[in-house]
Amino acid sequence: MTRKFWRWTRNETPDSFGSDRTLYLDGEISDETWYGDEITPQAFKDELNSGEGNITLWINSPGGDVFAAAQIYNMLMDYPYDVTVKIDALAASAASVIAMAGTKVCMSPVAMLMVHNPATIAIGDSEEMQKAIDMLSEVKESIMNAYEIKSGLSRNKISKLMDAETWMNAKEAKKLGFADEILFTDGTEPDDDTKEPDDDTEIEMLFSRKAVTDSLLSKLIPKRKPEKKTATVKAADLEKRLSLLSH
Repeated sequence: MTRKFWRWTRNETPDSFGSDRTLYLDGEISDETWYGDEITPQAFKDELNSGEGNITLWINSPGGDVFAAAQIYNMLMDYPYDVTVKIDALAASAASVIAMAGTKVCMSPVAMLMVHNPATIAIGDSEEMQKAIDMLSEVKESIMNAYEIKSGLSRNKISKLMDAETWMNAKEAKKLGFADEILFTDGTEPDDDTKEPDDDTEIEMLFSRKAVTDSLLSKLIPKRKPEKKTATVKAADLEKRLSLLSH
């Protein structure tokens, strides 16, 4: 029997968001199913379209298969009623892509949202490695489309956030446009008037793994005296040397 990473409940009484059904997305996206499985996407679509009315989607997921997330995102975007996303703990990686399909995205004040560059495992020669690099570049561009539509940020800013593997709390996510509301605050949370950085300004987040790592390394690694500049070899000269070795 196929193990699903989602489940539905039907509400007897619609909640404050007017939801007729509630969808829970818990755990890893497609940890055992979906990829290469034509039945699983159809099962999700059938369940999605089995009823009418608004949907509340609760997300608590570290992410998973980006192509499964892309299909779920498309299905939710195509759904003719409102989809209210509620992130109660974590929406990371591919799960953050699904969250962007929400008509309204709400985060718990203790929840986190994470965006980063896609990753894969590749085996083969240099040509195969290049194919993998090209594929990852295209996947990143497609993911950025979802973030751009929801947040309104420039692609340059989004790319920097992904490069840094950025972890956002609810306030940061709302400030950057990834979320619309913070749950349990009744809209009373103070507004942050911090000026948004320009495109040429490096975006640094408190929970950026790269920023934290760089800061830690700068403290652990002792400063060394500048070394003498080493000689470099031009590509043309290197080619000549290689040609001599081949004779």
